[in-house]
Amino acid sequence: MDAAGEELADRIRAIVAPASGIEERRMLGTRAFLLDGRILAGARPGGVLLVKVAAEDEAVLLLRDGAARAVMGARTMSSRWIDVAPLAIADDDALLFWIDAARAGGD
Repeated sequence: MDAAGEELADRIRAIVAPASGIEERRMLGTRAFLLDGRILAGARPGGVLLVKVAAEDEAVLLLRDGAARAVMGARTMSSRWIDVAPLAIADDDALLFWIDAARAGGD
């Protein structure tokens, strides 16, 4: 993981740390934060945030600046997975918005 990804992981950790049941793991080059066994958020190289959102929210969320269907290597991930660009989560309120969207996307 690069420095931008580590910095994002620190920011996510600060936001979710008070919540019980959050587990942190390294997964496929991403620092993943799991809630009840599912990925809540991931800090990816370059400071990109990975979240899985509710199906009914996906289309609207993808219209937000910096949001795009998540890509892992050469493959586009399945629906509901969104990558959020670093500029779109530059402040903690913006990062919290996306963490909350991921919490609402629980399976």
